[in-house]
Amino acid sequence: MLKIHRALTLPFVLVVLVVSALAGVPTDQLRQRVDEVVRVLDDPSAKAKPAQRRAAVRKISEEIFDYPDTAKRALGQHWSARTPEEQQEFVALFADLLDRAYFSKIDRYQGEKVRYGAESINGNEAIVKTMIVTKAGSEIPIDYRMHMTDGRWLVYDVNIEGVSLVSNYRTQFNKIVQTESYQTLIQKLKAKDAESAPSNR
Repeated sequence: MLKIHRALTLPFVLVVLVVSALAGVPTDQLRQRVDEVVRVLDDPSAKAKPAQRRAAVRKISEEIFDYPDTAKRALGQHWSARTPEEQQEFVALFADLLDRAYFSKIDRYQGEKVRYGAESINGNEAIVKTMIVTKAGSEIPIDYRMHMTDGRWLVYDVNIEGVSLVSNYRTQFNKIVQTESYQTLIQKLKAKDAESAPSNR
């Protein structure tokens, strides 16, 4: 089965509770969406309806992450060989993969604190630096790489302690495609999706 590296699950979870932020536009837009996620997760009535809760978080996540661009980067050299229909299918499955990583770990990491640090903007690209402060007092640097798309700043990669989310997925996907096949990768992604679909709801 497709394995999800620890570094691939953390970025979607550890952004949840914010203590402070600089006033830059990319940081502000990220923080606003995260606040929306927090409100959904803190809603007692939503906890009794896991499928609806997940759908609500997913809807907000689509305002945080550029799923199509991140999926394209993660598939790497194999993207151009796919038909438009295959690309569309892969984006949907990849978005589900990120969504599960976000949702399945969310409760475990509640209570962690996030400090926003420096923000750098270069044209249509930006990096928002954050620091996770764990309950044990250790610090984990998380950098969000963002770009301007249709007037919004969206995340296209997350760097955790020097490790790129996109690079990690690209390595996993490339190995499966080269040693087995692209269809095997799709089957694995579909299997993971079926495994973790929430019961109603």
